[in-house]
Amino acid sequence: MNETLQLIDQLIADHKVIKEKTRSVEKAANDASLLSDLKKARDTFVPGQPNQSQSLQKLDEMLKAIDTWLENHFTREEPILLPAVKKLNDQKLVDALESRLFEHTDLRDRMLHSRKRVSELLNGKLAANLWETTYKDIQAHLTHTGKLLATHAANENHFFSKLRGHIKKAGK
Repeated sequence: MNETLQLIDQLIADHKVIKEKTRSVEKAANDASLLSDLKKARDTFVPGQPNQSQSLQKLDEMLKAIDTWLENHFTREEPILLPAVKKLNDQKLVDALESRLFEHTDLRDRMLHSRKRVSELLNGKLAANLWETTYKDIQAHLTHTGKLLATHAANENHFFSKLRGHIKKAGK
């Protein structure tokens, strides 16, 4: 159970990191849109010519990095915690953890959707009249995904604090 306690501490620390990463993605998406609207620099978005945008490629790289980071986080969390929680013989804890783990599927799907939409913009095959609408859709999707990630992390941190107490109590 000591290994589980160490993992819980590590996962809580991870949540702080992902909060900063998602803020960076939202900022990049929103800054890029602002620059596009103002048409201030040649490195910003040019509707109809998305393949020329360095900002959009940076956003794509950030999404890939976050996706990889999340997958590593989920992969550490998922196979270890459920068996440890089941050993405590507390169905409420098991149900709460299963709810948190179910959210991982939604978060994975949201990241995949975002990456696909950014790829549509980067490949240059999207009709010019759809480019700006697609980008604004990506912005809204990323903003909502960021909120879901923050809520998920807060809920998990609350659960992990409760779990830590149960594990310590069971160890005595």
